[in-house]
Amino acid sequence: MSREQLRQTFTEDADLYDKVRPTYPSDLYDDLAGLLSTEAPKVLEIGLGTGQATRPMVERGWSVSAVELGAELAEVARRNLPSVDVTVADFDTWELPEPSFDLVLSATAFHWLDPETRVRRCAQVLRPGGVLAVVSTHHVAGGSVQFFVDVQRCYDRFTDDAEKGGLPAASAVPEDSAEVDASGLFGPVTFRRYEWEVVYSAPQYLDLLSSYSGHRALTVERRDGLYECVRALIDASGGTITKRYLTQLSAAVSLNQPLA
Repeated sequence: MSREQLRQTFTEDADLYDKVRPTYPSDLYDDLAGLLSTEAPKVLEIGLGTGQATRPMVERGWSVSAVELGAELAEVARRNLPSVDVTVADFDTWELPEPSFDLVLSATAFHWLDPETRVRRCAQVLRPGGVLAVVSTHHVAGGSVQFFVDVQRCYDRFTDDAEKGGLPAASAVPEDSAEVDASGLFGPVTFRRYEWEVVYSAPQYLDLLSSYSGHRALTVERRDGLYECVRALIDASGGTITKRYLTQLSAAVSLNQPLA
């Protein structure tokens, strides 16, 4: 499926997405606050989902507006966080507001935006000295190591594009600033990294998988087969597994150069 098709799958079950998607490490927001020039920033969040990355900003007293592609996700986000102004729109084509934001943040959503325009469009809504922050989530080696080795056989059997070689070490995930550097619109990119783990029962882990675009795109037959295979491995592992995540924050300050 294309990027356009895959990014539409998230809104198919917004309540499930809200239930299972993890939040983000609190240290991320401490580090982000240290990069901002104001204690009460005006924030534009791109792709808030149902508010996993949004709530900590609201709790800090930050003023948050958001753009979300999925109408159903936006509805749940409004219910969760009524103080957030949520616009249902495709950021790639959205009519941009004036450059008044102190922070533009996209958490586990930036890769769904058009790579030809996303950095430039973010720069266009930032005030002088504003910060672009991209938060990415990576599945890395750790936790229940043997389970994640064994589960590869399930993906080999029921999917066509399974990742080969298993999960990467967190240290192998690159810090890539090339796209922002090439734009000429921002200063040097700052990186912060956070490793953390979550324990899942079989039902919880299968619900999590059902929130991923690639799993939702499978045929029912393949998805059912995959899930039965995964469930059997979790049962054989004692009924729970531990998954390790790497959250990476990349942030850069706008140079406020004229945009043609």
